[in-house]
Amino acid sequence: MTTLTGQQIAGEGLTGWAYLLGGLHTRVRTGDFATGVALLAAIGAAAEEANHHPDVNLRRDHVDLRLTSDGERGVTERDVRLARAITSLAGDAGLAPESATVSRLELALDTPDHAAVLPFWAAVLAMTPGDGEVRDPADTMPVVWFQESGSEEPRQRWHPDVWVEPAQVRPRIDAALAAGGTLVSDAAAPSYWVLADPEGNRVCLCTWQQRA
Repeated sequence: MTTLTGQQIAGEGLTGWAYLLGGLHTRVRTGDFATGVALLAAIGAAAEEANHHPDVNLRRDHVDLRLTSDGERGVTERDVRLARAITSLAGDAGLAPESATVSRLELALDTPDHAAVLPFWAAVLAMTPGDGEVRDPADTMPVVWFQESGSEEPRQRWHPDVWVEPAQVRPRIDAALAAGGTLVSDAAAPSYWVLADPEGNRVCLCTWQQRA
């Protein structure tokens, strides 16, 4: 099955879903635990019927869901179909998916020699080493990737990459600026924006736009 691009996913008009790091993400605010359990039971039945299963995180007052086709390493039409089914099931319960507060976090280590440090981070985090990154086999911790940098000092070695849907970029930037931050660069927008806190610590705000 063909993996969809970010633009193709955007064209599907999935209200309340965000395309982040190769998956469709949403949050359904249930208000209480029992409602969340009931919703997951309905989603589970639909997932069994479709033979395609979401990753779920049941919390006291909300449910987070992620849809991805592991074999294709991305989002396919079956993820879109199941997203629509989940939206319908949530609506039947008087609920609605939302993506404004949904984001994914990656951590980047700027280093002049990632081959020298990658094995250490794979070991200490109990992650699986890959090509320039380490990943949690259980997919519960952020991916750590290694970005080539110079060796000049002082330098910020770690920076977070926060992935959000494009519609949330402006609100997040505005909130960061209101909190005393600065916009360091938008040269790579709309792929990512670089911001800094009042002490100069940097963070990248990332989207799927203009990426392969």
